[in-house]
Amino acid sequence: MNKKVLFMTQAAAIAAIYVVLTTIAAGFDLASGAIQVRFSEALCVLPFFTPAAIPGLAIGCLVANTLTGAMLPDIIFGTLATLIGAIFSYLLRKHRFLCTLPPVISNMIIIPPILHFVYKYPGGIPFFVLTVGIGEVVSCVILGSILLTAIIPVRHYIFGDIEKK
Repeated sequence: MNKKVLFMTQAAAIAAIYVVLTTIAAGFDLASGAIQVRFSEALCVLPFFTPAAIPGLAIGCLVANTLTGAMLPDIIFGTLATLIGAIFSYLLRKHRFLCTLPPVISNMIIIPPILHFVYKYPGGIPFFVLTVGIGEVVSCVILGSILLTAIIPVRHYIFGDIEKK
């Protein structure tokens, strides 16, 4: 398969899965707000396997935030947080545990001011750093590590060797 086609296909599939999982979380009121556990954030470990996950996660977040009714600053900066997390997860791909942390950190820095200043949720920025952090640890570190462990034995069937071709 052509390397560019494989890259675009993987990115598109990851984006679509991110959107579906975020929509499911939104149905349980877990995708937004002061306390959020997006199942889709577990996908933030996928840069461990393929660089195609970087645009896939960013586009998926952009579409998901738009479809779930996020406000424009949240759409922009939430997507930026996911993009930054994905880039640094890719850079840390040689370290299985460390690659789960960049999405947690980027979301803990970027999302709390949005919750405070844009949505005007009560609680203050330090509270949102804690709540966003907890949700991201559950999604990225715990669920993401489970996903990582499940994919490792079959990674070549799912992702091929995109960097080696």
